[in-house]
Amino acid sequence: MHPPYRYLSSFVIYALLSLYSHAVFAQPADEKNNAPKVSLSAPKAVKALLNDHFELPQTPLSDETAQRAFIHRAKREITDLLATAGYFTPTVSAKLQSQKNKLVIKVEPGPLARVDKVAIEFEGDLAIDEPKRHARIKQLRESWSLKKKMPFRSAEWEEAKATLISEVTHDEYPAAYIVESQANVDPDNARVQLSIVIDSGPAFYFGDLVISGLQRYSEEELNLRNFAPFRPGDPYRRDLLVAFQTALQNSTPQLSSAAVSVDPDISKHKAVPVKVVITEQKAKRFAFGGGYSSNNGARGEINYRDYNFLDLAWNMRTILRLEQKRQTFLFGVDTLPNYDNARFSFDARLQQTNIENLKTKNQRVSLSRKRETKTMFHQYGVSWQRENKQPSGAISQINETLALNWQWRYHLIDDPVNLRNSRVTDLRVSGASQQVLSDQSFIQTYARQQFWWPIGKRDVLYLRGETGYTFTESTSGIPQEFLFRAGGIQSVRGYDFLSLGVPEGNAIVGGRAMATGTLEYTHWFLQNWGAALFTDVGDAADNWKKLNPNLGYGAGVRWRSPAGPIALDLARGHATGTLHVHFSIIVAY
Repeated sequence: MHPPYRYLSSFVIYALLSLYSHAVFAQPADEKNNAPKVSLSAPKAVKALLNDHFELPQTPLSDETAQRAFIHRAKREITDLLATAGYFTPTVSAKLQSQKNKLVIKVEPGPLARVDKVAIEFEGDLAIDEPKRHARIKQLRESWSLKKKMPFRSAEWEEAKATLISEVTHDEYPAAYIVESQANVDPDNARVQLSIVIDSGPAFYFGDLVISGLQRYSEEELNLRNFAPFRPGDPYRRDLLVAFQTALQNSTPQLSSAAVSVDPDISKHKAVPVKVVITEQKAKRFAFGGGYSSNNGARGEINYRDYNFLDLAWNMRTILRLEQKRQTFLFGVDTLPNYDNARFSFDARLQQTNIENLKTKNQRVSLSRKRETKTMFHQYGVSWQRENKQPSGAISQINETLALNWQWRYHLIDDPVNLRNSRVTDLRVSGASQQVLSDQSFIQTYARQQFWWPIGKRDVLYLRGETGYTFTESTSGIPQEFLFRAGGIQSVRGYDFLSLGVPEGNAIVGGRAMATGTLEYTHWFLQNWGAALFTDVGDAADNWKKLNPNLGYGAGVRWRSPAGPIALDLARGHATGTLHVHFSIIVAY
């Protein structure tokens, strides 16, 4: 049997637990109803910071002990928060407003500390007494963002240091590091003295490329070394590594990705190896797509590519694109770029169109040489085409031509998805002679200029102008590709696609002269949403004297998609009074 005291002790413990439960769960219920609510009182300058980072109690404080604990926490956390914003002598007090049953935490931040002095010193190779290094140190100090008399905030102090070390490591000194950084605060006078010491380390120079990841192709086949904008022995520059990586990714379709970097090992600073890590693209790829444009209507597309065509690492392209107004089949082959980043392209195309009562069936083959850099595209070549032209209500024609073609484009694009400060110049010349497999002699010229100017922090002003003229005795025998029509997106909105031209029967056909222009203002009221006002003007005709500029104007919505800004415009053609909806993706060229 158990001793009697065992039962007695169990009874006592049970009784105590019952009394404790009643005290915890019954009595505080009344106190909870009378517990004061907590609020925060602070100037506007710091109220947002405190609302974002200081947490008020989710439930009323039940007793005086809880209130004292919260007030202690509030003073400590608010003081620390305000210090990050440059307020080092705040006053934090608590006042119980009995009538309103409210506990108010009142914050007086005190004076905002400002930068009193900035000392930026350098060690290592950059500190050598030499005019070139003196100039660079001066530039680094001048670019320091947290200057004297500016408010001191911890986030801006950290950002300024990160920016400075990034600028030092950008050119010549990838191993640079911060030796020491201090922010000495004088809270009584609300002043902060900043000091930072950077060791640049030795100057680095590019060494040999170390390429890894290739399996299907060899370095020689892809000519990867030709894309490098530097040579062994050149001074290190980070932007050259970025340019090299971009060139590999954009100019070599056989690659899925490329990563270019150096290991800032100071023992190898005289010839640091450049690491190139390659991921190959699948040799063959099918792609399917669809879309819609108000120019040509709905679109479906099948795309097949072979990136190792004939086992030569050539790029073979096969595209079947079906649009409501235009259907195209294309077969093309691109060779690998050579040491000058130039490649040869062969294209064969079958196309038929039905636009503005003009039906065409066109067969074309072309051979061209293309060279592309970060800011320039240059192409010249020869093409032959045969066109069956069928204007409604007029005589059909078969037009053949063997033409020489030249194109030069210069582009400075800040951001393809967010164009703000960019420009594009495009020039083209084509020509043919009746003496060489052509039904008509002609010389076609074309020029286009586009500008994007930033207005304020978000807005953009866009200006476009284009003109073209085909020098010939007669347009008879010339395929439509070498004549001009206007209207629609990237031309004159408010009018149907290619509806401005030369009447022939019931159809509109191309003429010898063309000129159009655009003035557009876009306001981005959110990060990815904007609105635009625009005016377009232009026409196409058989000669300059017959040009009758047509005016179109309207407004539209802009949305920044991952593929580029999408435009939905409502435009009115002034000459016709009709409204047209235009939908497209905005591209620079």
